[in-house]
Amino acid sequence: MVSEQQTVIIECRGLSKTYRMGKVEVYALRDVDLDVNAGEYLSVMGPSGSGKSTLFNMIGALDKPTGGTVSIAGCDLTKQTSLQLSYFRNHHIGYVFQAFNLILSLTALRNVMLPLLFSGLSTHDAKKRATEVLTEVGLEHRLEHRPDELSGGQQQRVAIARALAMNPTIILADEPTANLDLHTGEEIIRMLRELRDKHGVTVITATHDHKMLDKSDRILWIKDGKKDKIENRSDLNIQVGKVE
Repeated sequence: MVSEQQTVIIECRGLSKTYRMGKVEVYALRDVDLDVNAGEYLSVMGPSGSGKSTLFNMIGALDKPTGGTVSIAGCDLTKQTSLQLSYFRNHHIGYVFQAFNLILSLTALRNVMLPLLFSGLSTHDAKKRATEVLTEVGLEHRLEHRPDELSGGQQQRVAIARALAMNPTIILADEPTANLDLHTGEEIIRMLRELRDKHGVTVITATHDHKMLDKSDRILWIKDGKKDKIENRSDLNIQVGKVE
């Protein structure tokens, strides 16, 4: 359960997103109000098409809402230019994708170095930092391996290291265990929780995996683009295959 003394880092107010398809308007998000505390581990649950990815895109500064606001650490993302949003993403948001999204021609080390180089670090400093975070996720012996030479779990570890490289305020993990076997998925879940505990980073996951809910502080349920409910982990009876 999240302490009342914690600082709110993400504030969504009346957050809405509408897409126009010909003469039809599709409502991806409808008036979502949400506060997320600094250092919180929040899981977002909902069926496909419920609005989870749209909410992620709003919080991750990848898209702008058609209504409402989203602020992170006091910065109203809806008022930023495209260039300002790019800078914000690079310095404050770490992304972990379901499909890993690694560059196949680059080694693990080079994949993690990329955001550091884009931020202006020298090659020497970027290599040093990338080596540090890859070591932290247990891949110090795989620095020069390309993605096709790594297991699914190792690729996801590279993706997590890349997300951590810039010391982000928030990590957004989109179905991070969906392409992994049970054992490897459990390792990734445990790692995300440990990294949250160690670095104080805020972790938000979109997931269908009940094992991820077990490590969460709170669970946000999205339905038809609306916030259905939000619950504390301590109030749920989570069992393999179901939540009560």
